[in-house]
Amino acid sequence: MSPEVLERLLTREMPYGKYKGRIIADLPGHYLAWFARQGFPSGEIGQLLALMHELDHNNLTGLLEPLRKAQLWKS
Repeated sequence: MSPEVLERLLTREMPYGKYKGRIIADLPGHYLAWFARQGFPSGEIGQLLALMHELDHNNLTGLLEPLRKAQLWKS
């Protein structure tokens, strides 16, 4: 996994559904778990949702914090 993929979790918005417009890294765990049970969509969004689910499920969301801070410096 490359840092660019993790950065996409912090920049891509959910394109549809209840949480449309929310950054993928900020989606609630229960929503990610629902996708895990129902099946992730195809394409990049599905891959990012699956990755975010793994990070959330394994309590590894802290890995995104340095990237969040770096984005604040860029703004």
